[in-house]
Amino acid sequence: MQVTMTVNGEEVSAEIEGRTLLVHFLRDHLRLTGTHWGCDTSNCGTCVVWMDDEPVKSCTVLAAMAGGHDIRTVEGLETEDGLDPVQQGFMQCHGLQCGFCTPGMMMTARALLDRNPDPSPQEIREAISGQICRCTGYATIVRSIRWAATHPDGTQPADATEPAPETAGSPA
Repeated sequence: MQVTMTVNGEEVSAEIEGRTLLVHFLRDHLRLTGTHWGCDTSNCGTCVVWMDDEPVKSCTVLAAMAGGHDIRTVEGLETEDGLDPVQQGFMQCHGLQCGFCTPGMMMTARALLDRNPDPSPQEIREAISGQICRCTGYATIVRSIRWAATHPDGTQPADATEPAPETAGSPA
């Protein structure tokens, strides 16, 4: 079957099998490998992308169902002006270790900040509660998202101080 959608601002079309998941379409057909495929059961959140500005787990969406929709992947976060503040925050505050969960975390974080530009650490933990990170203990991820919230244009003022450290533990 033929499917057409907009991915990161560009219209794409491809012939696919009806059972192709969006995560596989992005990775295998479009070679956008920033979206990771983890658990295949929608539990880990590594595959989060946006469909019409809403975060979705792409391992639960058929590519055919995404036809006609706008899809945004982690590759679409960067703009001509540079990295998104979320991407910068993950670098500044060491919000990644192995990096496997990072693309999904970043997409979820950007969606949160678009809706709530100044979330509390608890609100951040709630927003990322559908994602699993086996490396960081979440404290650096929460700090990274707070950094992005306090630096919405991606620049760090000379007198800026980093957000207060979070305690380690799970996101919820």
